[in-house]
Amino acid sequence: MVHIEKITNNKKQFLGLLLLADEQENMIDRYLPDGDLFALYDDDLKSVCVVVQINDETCELKNIATYPNYQGKGYGRRLIRYISDFYKDHYKTMLVGTGETLAILSFYESCGFEQSHRVKNFFTDNYDHPMFDGDIQLVDMIYLSKNLRE
Repeated sequence: MVHIEKITNNKKQFLGLLLLADEQENMIDRYLPDGDLFALYDDDLKSVCVVVQINDETCELKNIATYPNYQGKGYGRRLIRYISDFYKDHYKTMLVGTGETLAILSFYESCGFEQSHRVKNFFTDNYDHPMFDGDIQLVDMIYLSKNLRE
């Protein structure tokens, strides 16, 4: 039975899973303490995400990760549907930023996000080592936006 919980205590216990989506711990430490952490369980833990407030109208999905052996089974999509519904009365817009990877961009677009803007050199300026998705080096952060009230 799938259920999703908002985690309020001991968020660092999920660090191993969060590192799958953001591989530098000090970057996670920037948003995890003040962010809302959600965990999706289907018997056991499958997926997590962290959402932070940007301003009164906007929140940002800072991290979403699913264990590799459970990817492609709809857990990430289900978590995005859940948080979109959870935040629709609090915020107008949800942002998510990612590297320029076609599969990930397509996933977010299939979840109702549209490409919004780009932050040049985000990965090269903010990480202490080159970041790769497969054989693609991540340089710019691509932001996507979703209207939560549609």
